[in-house]
Formats: sequence, C-alpha cells, structure tokens
Amino acid sequence: MANHKSAETRIRNSATKRLRNRYQSKTTRTSIKTLRTLTEKPEAEVLYKKISSMLDKLAKKKVIHKKKAANQKSKLAKVVSKIGKEVAVKKAGKRTAKKVSK
Repeated sequence: MANHKSAETRIRNSATKRLRNRYQSKTTRTSIKTLRTLTEKPEAEVLYKKISSMLDKLAKKKVIHKKKAANQKSKLAKVVSKIGKEVAVKKAGKRTAKKVSK
C-alpha cells in the first residue's frame, strides 16, 4: 500500500494509462486481423495507412517497441502488395488450365 500522496497518484495514473494502452493496442490488433482477411486491394491500402499510423502512435507512446512497429508495418505491406497479385495469379492459373485442357 502506498504511504505517500504522490505514490497514490502514480498508482491511479498508471492504472488509467494501462487501460488506455490496452484499448489502443487491442484496437490495432483487431484492425490488423481485419486487414489480413481483406481481398480487395483498394480497401486494403486505405486500411493499411490507418494501421501504420496506429502502430506509429503506439511506438511513439512506447506502448510497443519501435522496431516491433516497423516489423509489423513491413509484414502488412507485403500482405497488401500480395493481395492484387494473388487474384491475378489465380485468374491466370484458371486461364492456362483451360488452354491446356483444349
């Protein structure tokens, strides 16, 4: 138990900050999961910009490490760039399969 007024204040402040940090970090994680499930590139690009901003803010406030934020942004950028290519590859694969069968 805290004996000083400043210690009691710090306990209250840290509890408030902890709740805020947990909320922001959970919101970011949920958005990342949503981004990974998207199949349309324009939507993914818009969401990626928002998520990268969220990650930067978390890193700036030291909720997460700055290198973790950079790694996550890098992985998500790969996911976003792959979205358009996967669709093109799938379509191309179907076309070549039809040509071979004839």
